[in-house]
Amino acid sequence: MPRILIVDDEPEMLRGLEDNLQFEGYQTVTAGDGKKGLALALSEAPDLILLDVMMPGMSGWDLCRELRQRGLDVPVIMLTARGEELDRVLGLELGADDYVTKPFSLRELMARIRAVLRRPGPRQKFEEFAFATVRVHLRARQAFKGGHEVRLTRKEFDLLRYLVEHPGEVITRDRMLDEVWGYERFPTTRTVDTHILRLRQKFEDDPERPAHILTAHGQGYRFVTERSAT
Repeated sequence: MPRILIVDDEPEMLRGLEDNLQFEGYQTVTAGDGKKGLALALSEAPDLILLDVMMPGMSGWDLCRELRQRGLDVPVIMLTARGEELDRVLGLELGADDYVTKPFSLRELMARIRAVLRRPGPRQKFEEFAFATVRVHLRARQAFKGGHEVRLTRKEFDLLRYLVEHPGEVITRDRMLDEVWGYERFPTTRTVDTHILRLRQKFEDDPERPAHILTAHGQGYRFVTERSAT
């Protein structure tokens, strides 16, 4: 069964989650603070991390950011008493896969865990892709423009990979949210526009007149390797 790392500074919450997950048949590893959680995430290779946000020292946000910067692509479900939209967006922007607000029902949490664990990763039809002066290494999760590495967040890379794997196809914002973010009730499609803008700034020679990441007005976006002559 999958191994789940639980990181929470509340001992009762930690024990309760561990008991219930083990009852459901999952293997568990626990940490009472962010630094120990980071060490276990790197050493234990969990299949999923349940991560409390509000912890002293290294917060859940800090831990999630550190994991993604280190290239660890393990799914993360954030647990928090904060339910404001900006907090949810921040967690997802940092690379979390889902967000559960305390208090939550165990039935809901288990359903979300199962959904995240069975979610397929982005399709890898090839290990390397190139357009213009850009080279994208899918397995290594690296991108280069003109021979220089371009730093990308986890979701920026996921979106870039999704675009290059669907060349010429018009993709709606809702479809991107569903297939890249995997979060059916994401609060706003504006996050797609923000990520598209960032990708254009990093890879287009002229972000104001993009040649590859194009807008399909009234529909969504389309990726092309070469812009057609007009």
